Amino acid sequence: MNQVNYQKELDKIIGGLAGEGRRAPTLFLHSCCAPCSSYVLEYLCGIFRITVFYYNPNISASEEYRKRAAEQQRLIAAYNEEKKGYPISVAEGDYEPERFIETARGLETCPEGGERCFRCYELRLRETARRSSEAGFDYFCTTLTISPLKNARKLNEIGQALAEEYGTLWLPSDFKKKEGYKRSIELSAQYGLYRQDYCGCTYSRRQPSVKPEA
Repeated sequence: MNQVNYQKELDKIIGGLAGEGRRAPTLFLHSCCAPCSSYVLEYLCGIFRITVFYYNPNISASEEYRKRAAEQQRLIAAYNEEKKGYPISVAEGDYEPERFIETARGLETCPEGGERCFRCYELRLRETARRSSEAGFDYFCTTLTISPLKNARKLNEIGQALAEEYGTLWLPSDFKKKEGYKRSIELSAQYGLYRQDYCGCTYSRRQPSVKPEA
């Protein structure tokens, strides 16, 4: 089976948008944290009118959740002040750690990067797709594909399936490509962003992450 190059798929969509000469499309962008969103926003805010959706019920500790949410707000404020592109809006979802606990039930000992993570992807992307569809956004997407420890193929498969279910459009991505992950580290240093050393759930804190196959 041929592997899909999601970066090339994104490039095709962006190229088509540039050639249409119409209004900037809207994008409902799920973000896991400010550092991961830094490059994605820099890359896309001149093309899309973005609303960042901060929804991460997988973060076990409420103080950690709030710290990451505040950093997300701070980065967006800085980008808007600098006028990097179209103004970026932000929407914060409910903090619902009980939903993640229920989603992960029975998979507590699953290795990091496996089925428990796939269900977590689906939990966060489903809420993103639902809200994107209800609000009439042109596309929805996630920053999660920028991480070398996240499975971009699985994220895109889930996103596409949810797009079909909710009648909206999924924006394919593999943001780690084109040195996106490297750029996110540079931007994190530039803006003094808090970079956490685990994904968020209590399981990721005590289990080593396994880099998925390319």
